[in-house]
Amino acid sequence: MHSDLIPDLNLLHRGKVRDVYALNDDALLIVASDRLSAFDVILPDPIPGKGEILTQMSNAWFARTETICANHLLPEAQASALWPPAMDREVWSKRSVICRRLRALPVEAIVRGYLLGSGYKSYQQTGQVSGIKLKPGMQLAEQLVSPIFTPSTKAAVGLHDENIDFDAMVRLIGGDLAERVRTASLAIYAFAARFAEARNVIIADTKFEFGLSPDGSLYVMDEMLTPDSSRFWDKSSYRVGQSPESFDKQFVRDYLERCAWNKAPPAPRIPQEIIDGTRARYLEAMRRLSD
Repeated sequence: MHSDLIPDLNLLHRGKVRDVYALNDDALLIVASDRLSAFDVILPDPIPGKGEILTQMSNAWFARTETICANHLLPEAQASALWPPAMDREVWSKRSVICRRLRALPVEAIVRGYLLGSGYKSYQQTGQVSGIKLKPGMQLAEQLVSPIFTPSTKAAVGLHDENIDFDAMVRLIGGDLAERVRTASLAIYAFAARFAEARNVIIADTKFEFGLSPDGSLYVMDEMLTPDSSRFWDKSSYRVGQSPESFDKQFVRDYLERCAWNKAPPAPRIPQEIIDGTRARYLEAMRRLSD
C-alpha cells in the first residue's frame, strides 16, 4: 500500500519506509508503507502487510515504555479529532499514526546487547565498537558484559548511515542532549530485553530515533523495537559463535549478501520465497512479543 494515494495532504517527507504528512503546525500523520530497505537501499519488492505490523508493534512498545521516555503519539481523543476526512480510517488506521510535530535529531540511537553485524566487523578490526573497547576474544553473537550505546549518523534516502562514537554525537547535538538520548535508549532497551526474554526472544540490538518539541522536551519517535529496527533472535536456538535464527530482516539481508550486488541503488528484485519468508518472520516477531 502506498500513501501517495491519499489526496489533499501535504507530503513533507518520504523515507525508506514511512511517509510523513503535515496536518497542522503541531501535528503529523505518519504512514508506514510496505517498502523494505536493506543496507540503506529501498528494495524494489514490498513485503505485504509490513506497514501494519510495524505500526502495531511500535504502538504497543510506545505504550509499554511511556513511563521511561515520552513518545511522539498524540492522545487518542486529540488524534481522532485530527484524522483526515479524505482517509478511510478502517483502511489506514492500522498503518498510520497521528503524532507531535518534532525536530528530529540527526542521529540514530543504537543499543547493542550482543556482538553481530557491523559491530562485530568493527570489533574484529579494532577490538572496539564505536570507540568502546570490548574484552578480547569475543565470538560472533556473544552477549556483551552490559549493553552499549553506539550511535550513527542518519543518512538521507540512498545514502549510508555511518557509525560514530559518543564524542562525535556530542559534537553534533551537544553534551547534555547526547547524554539524555543515551540514558533513555539504554533504559528502554533494558526493559524491552527483559520483556522479550520472558517470551523466548533475545533482542540482540535495536535503534531508536528521537525528536525535540519546541520547549526542549525529548520524545522517542518514528518506530520502536520492530523487525525493521531490531535483531530478534529465537532464544531456544541461540548459540554463541553462530548467526542465530532471527525474526527480522536479517533473512533478506542474508539473501542479498549472496547476490552479486554492490549495495548501491538499484537493489535487485527479491524472489517470492524471500518475500514470503520475511513476512512470516515479521509476523512471528509480532506474535511472540504481543501481550
